[in-house]
Amino acid sequence: MDNLLLFALLSFFVSFILVSFLIPKISWVVKSRDLIDHPDQRSSHKSSTPTMAGVSFFLVLIFMLNVINAWDTDEIGINLIAAAALMFAIGLKDDLVVSTPRAKIIGEIMAIFIIVFCNCLQVNSLQGFLGIQEVSTLLSTGIIVLMILTIVNAYNMIDGIDGLASSIGIVIFGVYGFLFYVAGEYFYFLLCLGLIGILLAYLRYNLSLTKKIFMGDTGSLIIGFCIGFLSLKFLAMDTSQMSEYTFKNENKFIIIAAVFFIPLLDTLRVIGVRLINKKSPFKPDNNHIHHILINLGLTHFKASMFLCLLNLLIAITLIILSTNFGSYIMLGFLIIYFGFFIGFFHLLRMNFEKKITFSM
Repeated sequence: MDNLLLFALLSFFVSFILVSFLIPKISWVVKSRDLIDHPDQRSSHKSSTPTMAGVSFFLVLIFMLNVINAWDTDEIGINLIAAAALMFAIGLKDDLVVSTPRAKIIGEIMAIFIIVFCNCLQVNSLQGFLGIQEVSTLLSTGIIVLMILTIVNAYNMIDGIDGLASSIGIVIFGVYGFLFYVAGEYFYFLLCLGLIGILLAYLRYNLSLTKKIFMGDTGSLIIGFCIGFLSLKFLAMDTSQMSEYTFKNENKFIIIAAVFFIPLLDTLRVIGVRLINKKSPFKPDNNHIHHILINLGLTHFKASMFLCLLNLLIAITLIILSTNFGSYIMLGFLIIYFGFFIGFFHLLRMNFEKKITFSM
């Protein structure tokens, strides 16, 4: 346990210090090469800002995986490095030269396949979710690929205002870190701490008025993939190891949705609105939840903290409820939460539009 504490401190502080050191160097290169993000009509920023802080995420993630390699009893680190390298290439290309949605999704699926067939990540049963037990390899693979694709792209979509993606990521890794620690899955616990250190270091610059930088697709795709990777491990994990804070195995999908609630809610809502308006679900707009909060007058920081704390509250609530109720009831709770907050943010948006119409 003393070694675990030492490695926990190393994972967090080394990641934090290295990202803090690398980001100013990356910012200088980006500015000198004029790779700056220029605001457009849908941007919530008014000034040009350097991007690609995610380059530091990738470099530090590889270094961190080597630091905690001794705890990697599943020998999954090399697969994660390979998959993260592919995600890095996809994100870097998109930051430099905009990629088509089809090209990005094909690349993301290739990265997912690097990890999906690892022995420690096999999911051949839904463990009673909605009464379903064993499933075929083909069906389970399809479910996993769809789940990770959704997580990666939903996380990418919420990276729209200062502090939001990083603070949501910190909450997600914090919850997963706690669950993995209780289950005795210490490699994944240390990985979560390292990722929290990465995002906290980036958050300082992202919220800065004078040294601001964006993570870019390079960063959001890597962090989103790490969330998807940890979600897959959570599904495959033997929760009988958890002597405390136990929950029903059939509720694992519900817990993943709860931990990832705000990005998932925002994605479902935005895609739904686009389809209703007969627009492409991949066409960017300013109809995200964070845009609604910004339009109502909240600062980037206040909007990010509100959504971050809301995500944490919902995750804790549903995890606690999952210890007593089965998957049918928990799915009902989840649908009620989604319905309530979709309606809530819709009313906020309508209220803002009425004010605009009245003022005109």
